[in-house]
Amino acid sequence: MSFIDDDRPQKKIAHEIGSDLSMLSVDELKARVDLLKAEIARLEAEATRKASGRQAAESFFRS
Repeated sequence: MSFIDDDRPQKKIAHEIGSDLSMLSVDELKARVDLLKAEIARLEAEATRKASGRQAAESFFRS
């Protein structure tokens, strides 16, 4: 039975803060930067959502 590379699960790109970057290619570094930018956007969106929910609750209980 022969395995075809396309059938194998793709390795998930991950980044560990503080990990050694010396062995990564420029393309791998750019992929990690993109990954981290997407994660920052996700975190900021969640913080905004929670802040607006908190403001709504504070407004409700003040009236």
